[in-house]
Amino acid sequence: MTNPTPTHPHEGLKPLPQILSNPHFEAIGGEASITQLVDRFYFYMDTLPEVAGIRAMHEPDLNHTKLVLVKFLIEWLGGPKVYSVERGHPRLRQKHMNFSIGEAERDAWMLCMRRAMEDVVSDVTLRQQLEQAFMKTADFIVNHKESKHT
Repeated sequence: MTNPTPTHPHEGLKPLPQILSNPHFEAIGGEASITQLVDRFYFYMDTLPEVAGIRAMHEPDLNHTKLVLVKFLIEWLGGPKVYSVERGHPRLRQKHMNFSIGEAERDAWMLCMRRAMEDVVSDVTLRQQLEQAFMKTADFIVNHKESKHT
């Protein structure tokens, strides 16, 4: 018996065995460094005038948002499954559909993440790898051709 052709590009993929971990979690320095990265990310979101549009998409108090991003990044970078156990599949695009996200918002988000990585991730190669991965994810979340925040 053959399996039907998956309708979604990732539908037929099975997770890797737990023994094969994503080296980025360890390379970045684990949970402590991810927490520091998220703190710096939101520091820049709070202080850079050019990202005020995406800051306005968030609640005034970022504590819960920071915690969610830390848990997501821990798992996304290959650490323990702390996000999906609590919140299920990330469904990033679906969870961001209530926001108008164009290239300007993507670029503002990436500016904050690049600055945060410059502060926290000393390994240039790792930083470049993470930037590429973040950019792919940020591109995936874009849901409008035109920005409301330009």
